[in-house]
Amino acid sequence: METYTLFFFLALLAEIIGTVSGFGSSILFVPLASLILDFKIVLGVTAVFHVFSNTSKILLFRKGIDKNIVFKLGIPAVLFVILGALLTNYIPQKKIELSMNIIILALSIYLMSGAHRRIQKNNQNLYTGGAISGFLAGLIGTGGAIRGITLAAFQLEKDVFIATSAVIDFGVDLSRAVVYISQGYFHREHIILIPFLIIISIVGTYLGKIILTKISENAFRYIVLSVIIITTIIQTIHYFQD
Repeated sequence: METYTLFFFLALLAEIIGTVSGFGSSILFVPLASLILDFKIVLGVTAVFHVFSNTSKILLFRKGIDKNIVFKLGIPAVLFVILGALLTNYIPQKKIELSMNIIILALSIYLMSGAHRRIQKNNQNLYTGGAISGFLAGLIGTGGAIRGITLAAFQLEKDVFIATSAVIDFGVDLSRAVVYISQGYFHREHIILIPFLIIISIVGTYLGKIILTKISENAFRYIVLSVIIITTIIQTIHYFQD
């Protein structure tokens, strides 16, 4: 029970941070949750959790959806997330976990450096960003940062950014959830988590929306990235100690 209480707390914290930062909750939630649960179980539960999470975002920010970006970034993302999710059944779990830590750490440092602001606003980057973010979401459980980097080039307003990202992420998470469940990453006993995850997704998104009106987005992102860097370093140390 204590394990799941901590799990729910981390899910709520990640949901709030994911809504405000625009990176998606999985970039923080997956490495943290995998400290207390089996990594493949975390992949399965996270995918199901995010289906509800993105539904909440779509309902709360639905007026801001950019359909053009949804199709150009979303279709490659959905196709490649299936490929990434299928590969998790063939690559050793420990190698996937280490890859996750290295990729998230590199992405966080890249985002903090501000280099992503030089990405050009064009269709090619939408297709490429969609493919890479989808593949990483399927393989290591998180691709929101790549999607966020791609969308940042289009200088979207907050509501448009969150709503558009949520629609794409909904398709990505629904697709990988189906693959993960078929591979046994979401067990029957985890069904009891669904009502709690629905509540957490609604509450976390709502609190994130309130925070968005009261805090500097840039300042918050630097705080989030610092936390992510520390988390991935701890995870990597933990990996080599096992």
